[in-house]
Amino acid sequence: MASDDLRLPGGELEYSVLYTVCDLKVASVRDVHRRIGKARELAYTTIAKVLERLRTKELLTRERKGAVLVYAPNVDRRIVELARARSSLSTLLSSNIRPAMATLVEAMESIDSTLLDELERAVAAHREKKNGP
Repeated sequence: MASDDLRLPGGELEYSVLYTVCDLKVASVRDVHRRIGKARELAYTTIAKVLERLRTKELLTRERKGAVLVYAPNVDRRIVELARARSSLSTLLSSNIRPAMATLVEAMESIDSTLLDELERAVAAHREKKNGP
């Protein structure tokens, strides 16, 4: 599934649940609840509902293993992260791309000045990969 075709998770809880299943490779409701539900004081049924929403969005698959339903990722986590970044950047940059890019650079520098160096290296690596050596 390409990142353009994804129905993205609908908030931080859905992302957390999806990433947990991606990390575990295969997970039951109980597995996900133990990993993130208890710490957030979420009901077991809340985790079950989120898993089903993610399955409806075709981000997870589900199958029965004995008496237990288990979920597995239907898409690579990197593809989800790329689609999420595209969506966030599209919202952030809107139609005034150049001023927004300058603001983004300033914000990155204020968070950690080494991020700009990392960004520069990432851009150079991306261009080299795209255009060849």
